[in-house]
Amino acid sequence: MMRLSFPQPARRRRWLSAWQRLLRYHYLRLMRSHSSTESIARGLGAGVFAGMLPLFGGQMLIAVSVAFLVRGNKPLAALATWVSNPFTYVPLFWFNFQVGWWLMGQPSLSLGEWQSWEKLLEQGGQMAMILIFGSVWVGVIAGLLTYALCLRLLPTLRQRFRRCSAMAAASFPNRPQL
Repeated sequence: MMRLSFPQPARRRRWLSAWQRLLRYHYLRLMRSHSSTESIARGLGAGVFAGMLPLFGGQMLIAVSVAFLVRGNKPLAALATWVSNPFTYVPLFWFNFQVGWWLMGQPSLSLGEWQSWEKLLEQGGQMAMILIFGSVWVGVIAGLLTYALCLRLLPTLRQRFRRCSAMAAASFPNRPQL
């Protein structure tokens, strides 16, 4: 007799709850952080800027270096580089390439004329320059938007967090303080 196996909803919920716990943990760390709002916003902006660059493996180094220069939160800068991840590389870099192509005046790319390695390397170099140019522009704009959004939203989120924490502490007066 053959047994039918159905997907177990508990297993599905387990990985979902793990992600929820992880997100909640980082949210609580951010809310309880003693860093200033400006430092957090600068760090996140630096990380988003570096995350837009097509330099795999160098994004975190660039993010932490930029956060150091602008006196931002370095761990958050490294974390924010994950705005570009293996799931978003292709659409993000395609968009960055299109922006670079548009900003550079739509240079002609003859993709069918690769009869020699020299021609292929020349076209590849031109495409890389277009991608890097577009990535820098998109990164600057995304980083500045992230900075402005964090400056606007973070005080409100922290105030709401403190208010909820105070209400929870008042509800349980004998709760041990950590």
